[in-house]
Amino acid sequence: MSNELDLRQYMAIIKKRLALIIIFVFICTAAAAVVSLFFKDPIYEASTKIIVNQTTTQMATGQLDLNQINSNIKMIDTYKEIIKTPAILDKVASQYAELGLTAEELSRKITVSSVNNTQVMTLIVQDVDYKQAAQVVNAVSNVFREEIQHIFKVENVSILNEAVVNAEPSPVAPNVPLNIAIAFVVSLMIAVGITFLLEYMDDTIKTEADVLQYLGQPTLAMISRMNTEDADSNQKRSANQTYKAGELERVSIEK
Repeated sequence: MSNELDLRQYMAIIKKRLALIIIFVFICTAAAAVVSLFFKDPIYEASTKIIVNQTTTQMATGQLDLNQINSNIKMIDTYKEIIKTPAILDKVASQYAELGLTAEELSRKITVSSVNNTQVMTLIVQDVDYKQAAQVVNAVSNVFREEIQHIFKVENVSILNEAVVNAEPSPVAPNVPLNIAIAFVVSLMIAVGITFLLEYMDDTIKTEADVLQYLGQPTLAMISRMNTEDADSNQKRSANQTYKAGELERVSIEK
């Protein structure tokens, strides 16, 4: 029974400041929507896929070497690190000067990922200009394919697909629905927290139930609050009231 009573108290607290919660959540959600739609630049994504395959000699013999495949899979992690090193990116910056990016800037833009137990790597570049992103990811892929032959003396890296420069994809960010949903949930949690904080800090006694709860004493009398109109009305009623002679309430006894 006590748990039910506690739940009712919580609901009463929320109901008492429901207007505050609604206004706070509405403002935060609307602000997130406005920022996402009008102040955030759209971000586009371009990607290429690179496969670490058998060497030219192995492909010529037509033999499938499982040990070599496993070795290629393990080399993926090494290749992922090499792609973002100056050995590759310095050459991209010098060979593709029209991109206007340094090796450090290229490193911040590039994301390299792979699926476990596969020989495929995915290079991803995000930029506010899709054409720029596509040119960057294609340049990095081509330079890596050329330079890895000199670094490891292997010819087992091929590009499966390049990014289409003239494509018109949809932006990947900002995700407006997701941002609005996050803003709604977070602002609701904050608003409810503020509501309970205000209730916790409010130590005034307002009702008969508060007197009984905090003082353990019943309420003997209660003075209600009157507005100005009610007070003026009572004064006029008292002034206009007539009394008859002999009424006991008008008699005073002097000693």
